[in-house]
Amino acid sequence: MKKILTFIILPLLLAGCVSQKRVDPNQPHAEIAPAKNDEGEWDLQVLDSQYDYFLNAVAKPMNMYSETYLKSKNTFLVTEWNSYYFSGRYPNIIESSISYDPQENYGLKFEYKLYQVFAYVNWKYGLRLKGLSATDIR
Repeated sequence: MKKILTFIILPLLLAGCVSQKRVDPNQPHAEIAPAKNDEGEWDLQVLDSQYDYFLNAVAKPMNMYSETYLKSKNTFLVTEWNSYYFSGRYPNIIESSISYDPQENYGLKFEYKLYQVFAYVNWKYGLRLKGLSATDIR
């Protein structure tokens, strides 16, 4: 009986230890890219109904941040996010890479919304990103 259980449990354990699927760099992948809205301002659309609630009820207000601070944080966070995406870590949470140029002047509103995407992912899914400020980690 013990041998039969061993033969059943061992393959299950080995299957559970298989590494996560890596993203093939030769295949096209989903990407979040900044776009200008009708007024010519950079804008970010988040397709999650709870994100708007998070922005209005949970997130710190925009006037608590400077554009320079958010740009430096976003540069680090986008790099961390993209490294997770391309390595295949957290595939159920990180489903696309983010196209972000730190040299581009996106404006405070865009930088704020992008930073709050990372804070939102932490709030909703518990994903700890190293670039988030300790006060924005929930």
